[in-house]
Amino acid sequence: MNARIFTSTLMKKIALLLIFWLPAIGIFAQKIETSPYGVEELKQVPSAPDYANLKYWIAHPTKIDNADAVPGRGELNDRQAEANADVFFVYPTIYTGKQNPSFPWFADVNDAEMNDAIANSTIKYQSSVFNDAARIYSPLYRQAHISVFFSDSTLMKQALEAAYQDVKAAFEYYLKNWHNDRPLIIASHSQGTVHAARLLKEYVDGKPLQDKLVAAYIIGMPVPKNQFAKIPICDQPDQTGCWITWNTYLHGYSPPHYAELLNAAGSVNPLTWKTDSTWADWELNKGGILKNFRKIRPGVSDAQNHRGMLWIRKPRFFGNFLLRWKRYHVVDYNLFYLNIRENAVVRVNAFLKEQPIRGISN
Repeated sequence: MNARIFTSTLMKKIALLLIFWLPAIGIFAQKIETSPYGVEELKQVPSAPDYANLKYWIAHPTKIDNADAVPGRGELNDRQAEANADVFFVYPTIYTGKQNPSFPWFADVNDAEMNDAIANSTIKYQSSVFNDAARIYSPLYRQAHISVFFSDSTLMKQALEAAYQDVKAAFEYYLKNWHNDRPLIIASHSQGTVHAARLLKEYVDGKPLQDKLVAAYIIGMPVPKNQFAKIPICDQPDQTGCWITWNTYLHGYSPPHYAELLNAAGSVNPLTWKTDSTWADWELNKGGILKNFRKIRPGVSDAQNHRGMLWIRKPRFFGNFLLRWKRYHVVDYNLFYLNIRENAVVRVNAFLKEQPIRGISN
């Protein structure tokens, strides 16, 4: 291969990555190296967030933040100011780079560089999907480093437990100070779903707060079909008081951990909002978002539930022939952005129609 052809090929690959890549969202965003740290280092933790201080809310309806962003060129609007519902959003693992030797297992909520990465990735590209339907609350938390998911079970359990305590404290602060009996969406991705599913179990499932649950969009982690005693999985686009999940893979592919994790997982097709295995055509995809946040891409993906997974064929965009992914975890939200956005509005409106608005205040 001569130098000109090699350079041209390399530039095409780089261009593809720039089009499709998002900054480290989720477990499978980059190659994971074995961590040199162990259980002992779990004792090393950064200072805890004070949720009375808005500094520790990466998204909040009284702040200007990236949850206010809308894709496209003016056809969509941020309607948080007039929304009658709230969303509590728990973001995924963004602490994926070199571990800080001072506290290797946990992200520092006072790290400006880390917080910028959170704001410019998951908050902009994921949480903003709800700003047409609800006010968005998303707390900073001492997320566990991505390596915990590839460590021994004891370390992983303890690290995630510590991270959850921040999420729990933030949720309790939200309930006490801002909820005001408003309709509530709980949403999350990846590590955030580990924590959000536990919030649902401890605070919503069979509890009085379940009466205020519009829906839970707990995406990007295998959630067993029997995870909750009283909260059903959603099977209709306007169903309320239910939960939604999916994990996106290339059509025909089953990951190595399928039998242990995904075989019993629920899956809701984000193009039909049903749990059956009917294939949803590309035309049902109203628009996904890739690297260019302003560009809405209708028909970028199809979708089909398959035995606990969401199967898709290779997404349609210029240069996709270079794409070799089998796991689409990093774009679980992005591929179906407009469908999720519209569905959240549908569910909030259905909830408000079903139940009188009680105690809603600004």
